[in-house]
Amino acid sequence: MLNEIISSAEFIKSKVHFKPQYGIILGTGLGGLVKEIEIKHELEYKDIPNFPLSTVKGHSGKLIFGLLGGKNVVAMQGRFHYYEGYSMQQVVFPVRVMKFLGIERLFISNAAGGVNPGFSIGDLMILKDHINFFTAHPLVGKNDSELGPRFPDMSEAYDKKMIEKAQQIAADNKIKVQTGVYLGISGPTFETPAEYKFIRTIGADAVGMSTVPEVIAARHMNIPCFAISIITDLGIENKIVELTHEDVLREAAVAEPKMSLIIRLLVEGC
Repeated sequence: MLNEIISSAEFIKSKVHFKPQYGIILGTGLGGLVKEIEIKHELEYKDIPNFPLSTVKGHSGKLIFGLLGGKNVVAMQGRFHYYEGYSMQQVVFPVRVMKFLGIERLFISNAAGGVNPGFSIGDLMILKDHINFFTAHPLVGKNDSELGPRFPDMSEAYDKKMIEKAQQIAADNKIKVQTGVYLGISGPTFETPAEYKFIRTIGADAVGMSTVPEVIAARHMNIPCFAISIITDLGIENKIVELTHEDVLREAAVAEPKMSLIIRLLVEGC
């Protein structure tokens, strides 16, 4: 895997003479942040050796290089999910490539279902921790010490200083934000009422099908992480309704400008 990571990174460097300081992963329906980036270069995933391809509506499949908040960034416009049939190593492959491109921090967004009774559709939730409920783990297999340690610590998966800065940014701009625990699960089905209840009972505030593997891989490589969810539906008793992917995309689009503002100002201030 290390050879493939290096190969992909070297190809990108040969095409894009631009060193990113921060990496950004844009989740389902959240590609609007790209409008905030002063784009210098674009690369489609299909043109990058060893890269998987996005197969989900709302994930366009490009690496965007440019300036955001005065900082050099590389943004994934579209991510990969375990439910698409990719291995966990493929899901986190772009994160590892971004490390070899030089990123120092990783910013992640996603759409999630809220299970906290205090949440509403359209809320933003800053992740303070996560629960890994995926059936596979991105670090299973032989460990390569050039990537990170065999047993990486996860006591601070999400950077506390960035969380505090984001909360202050939200307060300064009168944006309501929640802070909570995200549970990552494979999908692709949305959860049953009993599953939502179980997820809440074990300590989660929101549930989704991404983010956790990417954060694990990033922390394995000692990259500080910040992640934020848009609550696009509710898994709360008496508030559960039939849900489609189009519903998720619609709600994500409504709340996306607030999320983009927080990430832009956070990048600017880090």
